[in-house]
Amino acid sequence: MTGGGPAVVREREAFALLSRLVEVPSGAMVAMIERFGAADVADMLCRRTFPPGFEELEAATGPRLEEVCGRGDPFERAAADLRHVSRLGGRLAIPGDDEWPAWALHPLARRSEQAGGHSDEWRELRPFALWVVGAGRLDELFDRAVSMVGTRAPSAYGEHVARQFAGDLVAEDYVVVSGGAFGVDAAAHRGALAAGGVTVAVLACGVDRPYPTAHAQLFKAITSAGAVVSEYPPGTVPGKHRFLNRNRLVACATRGVVVVEAGLRSGTRNTATWASRRSVPVCAVPGPVTTATSVTCHALIREGMAELVTSAGDVLERVGAAGELALIPEAPARPTDGLTPAQLHVHEAFPVRGEMMVADLARRAALSDGAVRSALPILELRGLVAPVGAAWKLVRGEREGGAVTPE
Repeated sequence: MTGGGPAVVREREAFALLSRLVEVPSGAMVAMIERFGAADVADMLCRRTFPPGFEELEAATGPRLEEVCGRGDPFERAAADLRHVSRLGGRLAIPGDDEWPAWALHPLARRSEQAGGHSDEWRELRPFALWVVGAGRLDELFDRAVSMVGTRAPSAYGEHVARQFAGDLVAEDYVVVSGGAFGVDAAAHRGALAAGGVTVAVLACGVDRPYPTAHAQLFKAITSAGAVVSEYPPGTVPGKHRFLNRNRLVACATRGVVVVEAGLRSGTRNTATWASRRSVPVCAVPGPVTTATSVTCHALIREGMAELVTSAGDVLERVGAAGELALIPEAPARPTDGLTPAQLHVHEAFPVRGEMMVADLARRAALSDGAVRSALPILELRGLVAPVGAAWKLVRGEREGGAVTPE
């Protein structure tokens, strides 16, 4: 929903204006909007009027009030932002819109352990508006989504795993969410797209200046069925604190987080911590113990923060809805599948090379001559053995190749 009468239009402009006035996340802003409505809040802030209990917004918005509200009509500035994003094929999604992902964002309103100790207080971390470019509806995209995160400099193994997992997840009708960065993020997005699936990139900057710029074509491909999403208004440049704030959305707005590869001081740890503290399942892919890019994955598993996964099936088992079955890998068929124990014993009694008489096979298999004679025609039909006069021999390659060698 992006249209409506004058009141609806002004409400959307108010949300656009407020996204310029405060750096997210802002629990005070969310609470004030829910109490007074965005239009009234925008009016109050531009008049520098702060109701009792919301005084903290004066310090939070002060540096921007003069810039945004002190030069002409601030609502016209907001309208210009909306027009600018609309020309990009985008929109501003706000609470009350049909597509607003209220359920997906609910974990960001839950009680959690806070930095510096434990707290029983509620810390409101939901976004109050989201800038979106893309064909997908936010509620549908985040309803069945899995986040994939990791280092910007993955190994060939990590990049392969990210692509493979993403492709397998979208094959099961999941949406892959990541941050659009180099490395694991890009591999996950591309893996989803290559498999004909849908993916979402959550940015730490404005949707009109996606970062990194080298991914401009990737972001364009993402918007064809998915979306590029940001809390930040048009023109916002990326910053370290914005990446950390962005991580909470990647971590908490999906059914689970998969950490593919991450080094010791990777920001990926921040994403995993957000998810763990908000009771969102965390999965980690193991790697070689000699590889620096697997250090965080192994640490998360060792500390009990993440569950070890080796396939998309393992991920689905962790994040799927009740009754939803995980992918079951198909084991390769063996020529000996379906043989009876006696037939297997006869087959295993053969040497790799050479011929054997029935009596010798019976002795080695600890079976009667009659049991051996009954088994040999079945093994011959399977192409496992062949007669040589009165004796029998193993067909070359079946045991040597390892296909039927007992494990």
